[in-house]
Amino acid sequence: MRSHRSVRAALAALLLLGLAVPTANAHDTPTEYLLDPAGTAAAAIFPEGIAARGDTFYVGSTTDGTVYRGDLRSPTATPFLPGGADGRTSAVGMKIDGRTLFVAGGATGRVFAYDVRTRELTGTWEVEQTGAPTFLNDIAISPRGDVYVTDSLRPALYRIDRAERRTASVETLPTFLDFTGTALTYQPGFNVNGIVVSHDGRYAVVAQSNTATLYRVGLRDRSVTRIDGVTVAGDGLVLAGRTLYAVERQGDVGYIVTIALDRRLTAGTVLSRTTDPGFDDPTTAALVGRSLLVVNSQFGERSSGETPGPFTVSRVRAPR
Repeated sequence: MRSHRSVRAALAALLLLGLAVPTANAHDTPTEYLLDPAGTAAAAIFPEGIAARGDTFYVGSTTDGTVYRGDLRSPTATPFLPGGADGRTSAVGMKIDGRTLFVAGGATGRVFAYDVRTRELTGTWEVEQTGAPTFLNDIAISPRGDVYVTDSLRPALYRIDRAERRTASVETLPTFLDFTGTALTYQPGFNVNGIVVSHDGRYAVVAQSNTATLYRVGLRDRSVTRIDGVTVAGDGLVLAGRTLYAVERQGDVGYIVTIALDRRLTAGTVLSRTTDPGFDDPTTAALVGRSLLVVNSQFGERSSGETPGPFTVSRVRAPR
């Protein structure tokens, strides 16, 4: 029997040769989506973020900023926005709201907004140029339309107001909260990573990856409270009601950690840690119906200098 990686390699070879890849029949849904290599990233996409709306999803390359678009009914996602365009040389966390896709640019210190119907760049924001390193990592959008952006290297949470989601040029990314002096203390390494906003818009939950802790941020009073009872080295986060899914990357394996939060989002209980044979350094996820789309980054291969296999997104049933 061929290994999971061998199957993916065969699919990639067919794509590169320009041959047709069989699609799932009308009654089947793929459980794995192949990212079709393109641009300077070629076969080294190393994806990280994902956004989904309806049957459409978007995945970004951290290597060159290419954004791929896929359909839940088709096994292959293809380039949607070319890498390097608009200064987007890396695409990390992303979210879609209405017809606007927001993309965090990692070490570029920029956030980009695109109209998904026309591919038009509708907004660009950049962190203040202080000389301090920055890494814009993940994005969440509140029910009222405000856009929140995390920075894994600077102790700041940024916010783009719903009334200022379009720009004519590159604008300064406004700081919503300076974490200095709060319960959330930045340490060496990657700090605040994933972020989600509660359905009532009152709170955000953020994961501090390097300390394996979660925090609740008050979006009205800017309070910062550690969430008790949970130890998770969270990367991407997904919130469904009071059920929080945290993607925890543990080498090639990785887990979906299911957490039950209390009513005030101040404490939680880990219900399960589940994995899947298709996971390969999973980073983040998006909820589609009762399933999670999980990005397989293969960051382990990049750090070790190994040749990566074909890059994929796994579709798994959301744990209960």
